[in-house]
Amino acid sequence: MSGGVDSAVAAARAVEAGHEVVGVHLALSRMPGTLRTGSRGCCTVEDSMDAQRAANIIGIPYYVWDFSERFKLDVVDDFIAEYAAGRTPNPCMRCNERIKFAALLEKALDLGFDAVATGHYATILTDADGNRELHRASAWAKDQSYVLGVLTQDQLAHSMFPLGATPSKAEVRAEAAERGFSVATKPDSYDICFIPDGDTRGWLAERVPPATGDILDRDGNTLGRHEGAAAFTVGQRKGLQIGTPAADGKPRFVLEVRPITNTVVVGPKEALAIKEIAGTKFTWCGVAPEHPEIAFDCDVQIRAHADPVPAVAQLVSTSSTTDGSTTGGVELRILPVEPLTGVAPGQTAVVYLGTRVLGQCTIDRTVSAVPVDSAAAAHA
Repeated sequence: MSGGVDSAVAAARAVEAGHEVVGVHLALSRMPGTLRTGSRGCCTVEDSMDAQRAANIIGIPYYVWDFSERFKLDVVDDFIAEYAAGRTPNPCMRCNERIKFAALLEKALDLGFDAVATGHYATILTDADGNRELHRASAWAKDQSYVLGVLTQDQLAHSMFPLGATPSKAEVRAEAAERGFSVATKPDSYDICFIPDGDTRGWLAERVPPATGDILDRDGNTLGRHEGAAAFTVGQRKGLQIGTPAADGKPRFVLEVRPITNTVVVGPKEALAIKEIAGTKFTWCGVAPEHPEIAFDCDVQIRAHADPVPAVAQLVSTSSTTDGSTTGGVELRILPVEPLTGVAPGQTAVVYLGTRVLGQCTIDRTVSAVPVDSAAAAHA
């Protein structure tokens, strides 16, 4: 129970469905005195009290479990390391993967509980063979299946989402008001929970020592200097501080962040179009495809609020030779039918078959739809 309206209503519905329910609030902040500001942040002292009031009205036991150390190691430190490596991570994915449906679920099962129920908007269905599948919620506008794409078949077997079939968030708020929950009109949280003021660049600057480096064009020419590569993300337009305008007078965008050389590569907007993405860190959500090495049609979604786009995906063996030795691996390779924009390594690509979440991968590499020479020719 996060202290929001969704988890409060989910808990009440679980009770009415006949389950024995215990409310658990996760203390994730390393600063226990932190207070919420409007709709920024979550898992604060205020949220804990809101969750307890809802649990009291429902009539269920309520506990606060301290997962702050695990959260720091698995989510916050991972977030810092990913940015330092030039990638753009999704901390909500890591929290679901390593905290709510790993650490929390493990503890719950050890204590004899059957499942973890949350206020996520997603649906679990069972196929003809009894296998559980994760599907989109009935209300696509509120669907949160993307951030649950990291769940495995075993985790799905111990998960419940009581709000999955709810047509709208307005209906959930109305139900909360009828139940007498004080959180009925509480704003949804947004931004990164451990950066409640929303200043990600400033927060990172305190934890990733900035070092000046070059801003390059796609041909390797130096256009300017930056004060820290970790502060840049792919697709960024503002704050580049390049004194020399582009030859065609059009704005330039961040195309790559290269942490090893501490350089930032910029170029035309057209070069942000991506024709291929791939990742070696992939998982299947539920039963894996029978022959994933054979290319199959699917939809891919690269952000929580992005629209899914048609694509073709398959598992592909990879190999690389270093000093005469060869190492092999496997990656999930995804080719969108139409190029994607604003894709960065570190993001999560979730693969769908209709409404079903099939699996996901952390994007390791991307291939631009506009080669360097083509980009140069287009702006000559």
